[in-house]
Amino acid sequence: MARIADLLAAGRTVSFEFFPPKTDAAQAQLVRTLRELETLEPSFVSVTYGAGGTTRERTHALVVGMLSTTALTPMAHLTCASHSRLDLAEILVRYRRAGLENLLALGGDPSKEPDAAPTELAIAEELVDLARAIGGFSLGVAAHPELHPRSTDRASDRRHLAAKLGKADFAITQFFFRLEDYLRLRDDLDALGCSKPVIAGIMPILSLKSVTRMAQLSGAEVPREVVQRIEAAGDDPEDVRRAGVEVATELCQDLLDEGVPGLHFYTLNQSTATREIAANLDLRPVAA
Repeated sequence: MARIADLLAAGRTVSFEFFPPKTDAAQAQLVRTLRELETLEPSFVSVTYGAGGTTRERTHALVVGMLSTTALTPMAHLTCASHSRLDLAEILVRYRRAGLENLLALGGDPSKEPDAAPTELAIAEELVDLARAIGGFSLGVAAHPELHPRSTDRASDRRHLAAKLGKADFAITQFFFRLEDYLRLRDDLDALGCSKPVIAGIMPILSLKSVTRMAQLSGAEVPREVVQRIEAAGDDPEDVRRAGVEVATELCQDLLDEGVPGLHFYTLNQSTATREIAANLDLRPVAA
């Protein structure tokens, strides 16, 4: 299995993100999606982790299943929230024993359950330190082009990100829709002496209502000009999808022209939009 840091050193990456299914029907949908997207030979794929560890076993099962039954290189997400330090260490050791080498370290949202475990590690940077102590991982962290939703100002946000990224190997951004947001993030990090690769997160719009809600939760914005283009497509879901693919294709091309180190697609466990964007751009990873 490849380490993501090595893939990024070799050239541009293309990657996909999935979430663990909750039902048999969702599992069947994900299997179809994996088969369809595997043909694009992604550099790696990532699997999300529910708030407060709510998908702990399902995330582990999906990641380890990919290791043993596919040619995909998986990366597991792991969050600090609602976990003790010992609990996190046990999860990390279990992953290493299964052969996993890639991890995205996140602060995470705390569980809303009244009996949720206390959080001992306050920020993702501390989880990176713990994973480094255990050893064997290529480590990524999250970046927010439009600032972390809990940030008070740009300067402190970027300093925190630079410190976190300085300990990790790479970052993946929250999805965004304006090229200038990514470029400003890159310039801000360069000014702080941080040159680690920042992979751009891409969310093809399939539903304006759902993507607006997700953007609000992540501190991002769906720009008015994007909203207008999607609204102009009308109410037919296929027309909306086509408009969303067009917007994402243009953003990806602009990012490629700017030398982005990687594109990471938030698939929502569906393949059609991602495959269409890849076809529009003749998109394959440089790092294989």
